[in-house]
Amino acid sequence: MITTVLFDLDGTLLPMDNDTFTKGYFGLLAAKLTPYGYDAKSLVSAVWEGTYAMVKNDGSRTNKEVFWDKFSKILGDGCLKDIPVFDEFYLKDFQNAKQYCGYQEKAVQAVKLAKQKGLKVALATNPIFPAAATESRISWAGLDINDFELYTTYENSRYCKPNPQYFNEIINKLNVTADECLMVGNDADEDTAACLLGMEIFIVDDCLINKSGKDLSGYPHGGFDKLINYIDAL
Repeated sequence: MITTVLFDLDGTLLPMDNDTFTKGYFGLLAAKLTPYGYDAKSLVSAVWEGTYAMVKNDGSRTNKEVFWDKFSKILGDGCLKDIPVFDEFYLKDFQNAKQYCGYQEKAVQAVKLAKQKGLKVALATNPIFPAAATESRISWAGLDINDFELYTTYENSRYCKPNPQYFNEIINKLNVTADECLMVGNDADEDTAACLLGMEIFIVDDCLINKSGKDLSGYPHGGFDKLINYIDAL
């Protein structure tokens, strides 16, 4: 019996084109950091390298620790003194990235319905962002951090999708078993990795990402009307 629903954020609860969002986000980040002596191209490259390091995290450190270790090895330890500048960026300048996202009222309905049915609800967004950025994106989706019993960030996570240990870390924190969980996401590779632990999967295909061309016929999938009906039937 399903007791818990895990929702992805980017491209699921928060509609977006990943390329458009990423380009806009990096443009804002570069505008913030270039006055501090950063070269825009080198900055973006180092952020990507730090992101790849987080994706490969073996669980020995938090994603935040892994990111800053990699980032500082590329750009030098001097960048560590600028962590408060990065923090300020996510609290302030990052808010302008909302323009690169859409809005889906039915996403809000799906989360509220799950809660009304007495299900645990968690936000299983790939934890490559600080909490401040994740909390902002939650609000852009029309939701509140209190709608979720847990939301993953680079501070509180030690793995990333598609590593099954990412999902295992969540269920341990929620004190549930994998077979009690439904993972709702839009990435055919990253989100379906949850099924390796025995979770049920629903793929929202409004902003589908399917880089490997995975056959989705074996998974419940569709738009938000179908998702809402699926949750209602749980």
